[in-house]
Amino acid sequence: MNDIKRGSIQQQKARRLIYEKIIPRTVLAIMCLLFLMPYYWMIVTSLKGTQELRAAPPTLFPHEIHPEHYAEAVQFIPFFRYMMNSLTIVVFCVIGAIFSNSLIAYGFSRIDWPGREKLFYIVIATMFIPFPVVLVALFDIFAKLRLINTFYPLTIPAYTGSALYIFMMRQYLLTIPKELSEAGFIDGANEFEIFAKLILPLMKPVIAVVAIFTALGAWNDFLGPLIYLQNQQMYTLSIGLQFFRSQHEVEYSLLMAASTLVALPVVVIFLCFQKFFVEGITIGAVKG
Repeated sequence: MNDIKRGSIQQQKARRLIYEKIIPRTVLAIMCLLFLMPYYWMIVTSLKGTQELRAAPPTLFPHEIHPEHYAEAVQFIPFFRYMMNSLTIVVFCVIGAIFSNSLIAYGFSRIDWPGREKLFYIVIATMFIPFPVVLVALFDIFAKLRLINTFYPLTIPAYTGSALYIFMMRQYLLTIPKELSEAGFIDGANEFEIFAKLILPLMKPVIAVVAIFTALGAWNDFLGPLIYLQNQQMYTLSIGLQFFRSQHEVEYSLLMAASTLVALPVVVIFLCFQKFFVEGITIGAVKG
């Protein structure tokens, strides 16, 4: 009987191991491979020669590696100028997002005033409005202000707050005890001093999350620069790649090399700050 019980227990452990560890990890590994396949193919294509690109069936690894494609890719378009334009937009968007969203979230979480909750719900509701709905109105506003063909239409919205980032920061601020603010009032500090000296230093995790998401959004933005920028010298990298395709015969090895260089900063940011990406997924789960 003991042998039978031991055998059944071992079978249960084996089934639990299969269903709880082996199968989920296998599925996750397959999904990761499928997700990474386009990036792998982009890098491999950027290193292939012209003849090998035409081979059928296509090779999974280049027989001859051509790293010079990367040097040639940055010469077809003013790559570094476009990169500086993208970095300029990213820096100003990150600064605006941190300043505006933290200040607005502080007002919605730490200051009591009539109608606060109702207005907060209205702000959250704006997340359900598609961007194309307000696109024409925004373009008309910036056109009347004569800001078309400048970086202002791409950076000013970051200084007006984002419903998603306001929500994330507000939820984080609700976890900070109000006794901390009360202690600041007792010491004679005003509301802005409490925000700048006491609360803002405690918001570093959520500020990092907002900064990363804002930077990635501004770096990968295609529609905004396509609409507002008309001077080729002001193009960003996302527009530069499309310009590369339209102005030259499509050489896929060079196009993939340029695309790899554009995607590289995003990959580096993710690898360096993946901890904050995970926090960004769970940071709004705190009950308000």
